[in-house]
Amino acid sequence: MVAMAKREQDLEEIRAMTTEQMEEEVVDLKGELFLLRLKRSARQEFKNNEFSRMHKRIAPMLTVKREREIEQGINKRLSRKLDRKWKQSIVVRPPPSLRGNKEE
Repeated sequence: MVAMAKREQDLEEIRAMTTEQMEEEVVDLKGELFLLRLKRSARQEFKNNEFSRMHKRIAPMLTVKREREIEQGINKRLSRKLDRKWKQSIVVRPPPSLRGNKEE
């Protein structure tokens, strides 16, 4: 029961974000996920549950993004096209975990 309340609270926080904030957060989380994949391929030490935790943090944001698109009347095909354009427009930057290391 407590886990359900936490999920609902997290969803409310995500829904309160603007679309731009949500997209930035998704980019940061996907960057972290990429770093985890690199660690795994280099056989460095990492926690396996981080993969599922990252996926579970990304999924609700993408769901809310899609809900907003549906409210605007954007069909699935156009949504995929917009996603491709959005992915091409992303400026590559280091994820938050690496940004903190450079500042120190």
